[in-house]
Amino acid sequence: MPIDALLFDKDGTLFDFAATWGAFGRAFLIRIGEGDAARAAELGARIGFDFDAARYARDSVVIAGTPGEIAEVLLPELPGYSHAALVDMINEESARAPQVEAVPLAPFLDAMRARGLRLGVATNDGEAPARAHLGSVGVADRFDFIAGFDSGHGAKPGPGQLLAFADLIGLDPARVAMVGDSTHDMMAGRAAGMTTVAVLTGLAGPQDLAPHADVVLPHIGHIGDWLGH
Repeated sequence: MPIDALLFDKDGTLFDFAATWGAFGRAFLIRIGEGDAARAAELGARIGFDFDAARYARDSVVIAGTPGEIAEVLLPELPGYSHAALVDMINEESARAPQVEAVPLAPFLDAMRARGLRLGVATNDGEAPARAHLGSVGVADRFDFIAGFDSGHGAKPGPGQLLAFADLIGLDPARVAMVGDSTHDMMAGRAAGMTTVAVLTGLAGPQDLAPHADVVLPHIGHIGDWLGH
């Protein structure tokens, strides 16, 4: 069946994960650690982040988790915060994180649209930070659909966001490819009945992704050639 639409994860897919989210991790942890680097490092260890190296463990909750899930992990260490306040802070800091494009996004997305493909974004980040990130590199208007964990469709690995995209554009999910860098993305794609395309611009390796993916590509820039075949 032909592919008529592409639904992208954001972090690790449209944007290089390590380059983008190291800065977020340090800024957020210094903020909740009230400027104490040692306390920030302790809190970082709770979410799988090496504060000194600005590097995430491959099983870090930050990689595929929602801001709500990150807050749940940290909350026992932060009795002065409510869950809602922590989620708000995570969203604020993530919206400020400088974005490093996995490939030059404007020409890539324009080329996909020129092929007649409909485009969407499904992220476990919040919708507002997602729109801010896409807007910061001038590509938010290329997408027919942008959804976060808080957009009312649930979060990945559930298929809710994916099915909402297919419904919005009026396509059978089998004619949509879910493109992502995590097993959450691939599992959501399989659950929705979509083709699953894994990319290696996140922290997961091909051995992690291949069992759940129809194809594994180095980065999204290879999608054009893959579609051609």
